[in-house]
Amino acid sequence: MLEVLNKQIVLASRPVGEPTAENFRLVEVPLASPTEGELQLQTLYLSLDPYMRGRMSAAKSYAQPVPIGGVMEGGAVSRVLASRNPSFTVGDIVQGRTGWQTHPISNGSNLERVDPKLAPISTALGVLGMPGMTAYTGLLNIGQPKPGETLVVAAATGPVGSLVGQIGRLKGCRVVGIAGGADKVAYMRDELGFDVALDHRAPDFAAQLAGACPDGIDIYFENVGGHVWEAVFPLLNNFARVPVCGLIAHYNEDGPQPGPDRLPMTMRAVLSKRLTFRGFIVTDFAAQAADFRRDVGAWLKSGAIKYREDVVHGLEKAPEAFIGLLKGRNFGKLVVKVAD
Repeated sequence: MLEVLNKQIVLASRPVGEPTAENFRLVEVPLASPTEGELQLQTLYLSLDPYMRGRMSAAKSYAQPVPIGGVMEGGAVSRVLASRNPSFTVGDIVQGRTGWQTHPISNGSNLERVDPKLAPISTALGVLGMPGMTAYTGLLNIGQPKPGETLVVAAATGPVGSLVGQIGRLKGCRVVGIAGGADKVAYMRDELGFDVALDHRAPDFAAQLAGACPDGIDIYFENVGGHVWEAVFPLLNNFARVPVCGLIAHYNEDGPQPGPDRLPMTMRAVLSKRLTFRGFIVTDFAAQAADFRRDVGAWLKSGAIKYREDVVHGLEKAPEAFIGLLKGRNFGKLVVKVAD
């Protein structure tokens, strides 16, 4: 073994509102030895994703929360250091939900091999991983894009939103991307090739969005909520589809927020415009994993789609990077490089 300790980031306390550094704790525990059927892994890259904020809360959700003192939930790409499992050999590169730690033990049941020849191995956590499949399945199954339609996507430089917009363009949609900051607007316009790129921080953002969608919005891929949703809502066309993937603007709220009751107005529009709203979790479409890998892998290889990564170095940097993610500080898929 290269190290004598397994470094872990555990949940020290449940956040109230925005997470802070005090909600996390770095611990070091002796390396466990794999028993029959198990593997000793070395984490190479750790994925940081907005859904992890929900795992820090004890509120009822679609998945169990991380217990106090438990290793933070997360997907990772790892190298097999030792194997007592006949399905894996030393040196294999694998990905799975092994958490925020340097040397996890796994029974192999939820691991998948990563082909280092296909693309950089970190892409197994982004464009060729869970975020990529979220974009692919959410847009195609719920958004159902058609040539000539207007697709608006929030958080459009993130790993999900950027792929949603690019797939929308491949399907013939007119794509309006929304993100925060001039550098992200330039990236959407100049690198991703979106038809319109908007900064949600602009004081006249709602007016800009209305001007960018003169024929209304047919598909809105929801990653954010908040004031972006408020600007989008009145522009939805009859029969518009809204895949609800995330609501990052609301993840740190610790109770009902002040303001008018918008439910009657919302439901009236759902009825009169015959709107389709559907929340989804990527595992809802697990049966489409092979289709996703085939299509997105081919688009990536041909250069039809692009991706961007935001890499921080060292497991100890994960809490700070995650807190920044919830504030929109990342630019691209956020990963932690844990080891070479």
